[in-house]
Amino acid sequence: MTRRYVLDSYALLALLQDEPGAQEVEDLITSADTEISVSVINLGEVFYILARKVGREAAHAFENRVMETPKLTIADASWQRVKNAAALKSVGGLSFADCFGAALSLELDATLVTGDPEFKRLEETVGLKVMWLPRKG
Repeated sequence: MTRRYVLDSYALLALLQDEPGAQEVEDLITSADTEISVSVINLGEVFYILARKVGREAAHAFENRVMETPKLTIADASWQRVKNAAALKSVGGLSFADCFGAALSLELDATLVTGDPEFKRLEETVGLKVMWLPRKG
């Protein structure tokens, strides 16, 4: 049986920067029985974080790495997904970008992969399934 996961910005950054949780994300990506998705909005968030912190070259290298990962499905921001993210944003406690990962997870009946404690509220209120990554010490 195939297991579905959605990576949020936290998970992507953990993997890229070899932070706690990187191995768990890598294992999901390389596992034969997983489907991995990411919202294009979360990709954009990681791109701008990298561009701001370490430069555009690193951001473009990240973009190339993602585009060359055949198992990773990039989900566009359709109007329906935008409305779903907005509805989650109205619950409070999350950035709008984070709401796209949560909305995609709910839509796909997938588990969101993150270490961001702000998702706890959605886990409790809307039944978001979360795989919690270890946090930086």
